[in-house]
Amino acid sequence: MTASRPEAGELSWEQRLLRNASRKTALKPEYQELKFTLHRKLLDQINLDSLASIDNSRIQSEVRQAVLRIVENEPTLLTGPEKQQISEEVLHEVFGLGPLEPLLQDPSISDILVNGCKQVYIERRGILEATSVRFHDDSHLLRIIDKIVSQVGRRVDESNPMVDARLSDGSRVNAIIPPLAVDGPLLSIRRFGTDKLMPADLVDKKSVTPGMIQLLEAAVRARLNIIVSGGTGAGKTTLLNALSAFISPKERIVTIEDAAELQLKQPHLARLETRPANLEGHGIVRQRQLLVNSLRMRPDRIIVGEVRGEEALDMLQAMNTGHDGSLTTVHANSPRDAVSRLEVMVSLANANMHLAAIRQQIAAAVHIVVQAARLSDGTRRVVNITEVTGTEGDVVTLQDIFVFEKRGVSPEGKVIGRFAATGILPKFNEKLIAAGIQLPVDLFDEIVSLEAA
Repeated sequence: MTASRPEAGELSWEQRLLRNASRKTALKPEYQELKFTLHRKLLDQINLDSLASIDNSRIQSEVRQAVLRIVENEPTLLTGPEKQQISEEVLHEVFGLGPLEPLLQDPSISDILVNGCKQVYIERRGILEATSVRFHDDSHLLRIIDKIVSQVGRRVDESNPMVDARLSDGSRVNAIIPPLAVDGPLLSIRRFGTDKLMPADLVDKKSVTPGMIQLLEAAVRARLNIIVSGGTGAGKTTLLNALSAFISPKERIVTIEDAAELQLKQPHLARLETRPANLEGHGIVRQRQLLVNSLRMRPDRIIVGEVRGEEALDMLQAMNTGHDGSLTTVHANSPRDAVSRLEVMVSLANANMHLAAIRQQIAAAVHIVVQAARLSDGTRRVVNITEVTGTEGDVVTLQDIFVFEKRGVSPEGKVIGRFAATGILPKFNEKLIAAGIQLPVDLFDEIVSLEAA
């Protein structure tokens, strides 16, 4: 009988053998000590600075051969898979991010959470799970953190114990070290896929229904202003990326972000990113400054990665003064909370502005709030598409167009529910018709059950 070839994404028997060996040995203190002994021997034998002018692939090849020679001459008894594993880990220490490198190479991992040198968690498909990854000690973890932040010209030490940085693949990194972190350095890495999810992918994943996507496509093409709301990890940026696919390639788009995460494919794109303060505490550039500057750049649409402060006022004014079709995200647990947060953020920019005037600005500027949520089984879904209909007295009035109704949890832990249209024809339908877009009336009576999801 011949061995079957593994399917795409499935590990081969050699990889499974290596992984099992890794799990058994990685937790042993003597194994970690051996790895660092080999690392020191390698640094004694080669001069990495002298290799800087050599082609990178050739450097890795030569260092790999040196590592294998050192491992072969090591008196410690190691099996074949263990020799292979420890050789790879020493190479990760030299060229990569040490123990984190295998996790960064796994595309199914969305978050890496390091709680000190002895505890590393990952998030896969929305569920947290512990790993066998360990660092030698806190100093080892600090060296890896320093390697990450130094690549983007940042530093982390006792005088600057918190830092935000970005890896070369766009992943967002946050580190906080003692004395602020009580039990050792903390490191969080938010991963972002290289291929963004398109609207059809969101339908396939049952994050939205075809009718909901059809409505959102019409809203984007008709240049309605949309806010994507949700909690941390709810998929706001993913949804914002998907909605941007409906923007015409003929339009000029300006994006403003704290960390460049959006992956727009339009040809006429101007990307802006905030800048932190330098070592002397000067030179900081905030989102509000970029937003004001973007108004002078002749944008057709402005996309703000996330509104979280005083820039909310400038964003609303831009929406009200000819920059229709703008998109942004906000942290909130419901459409009503999103409106309340906007009120607070606008009041931060202008404390003398009356609350009634703020609410009138919001009602005039924002047309749709799209609420995203991560459910208990790890799935991400759009749970509300809500229209901002105006003001009634001093209150901003909202009405749901689509909702996700949670009906329970299956024995396997999967959330059971359904997407349901409320049957209400939105007031912005007149704007859609004026833009030449005619949606079928039965779309607003759609019901899609997820009993079998």
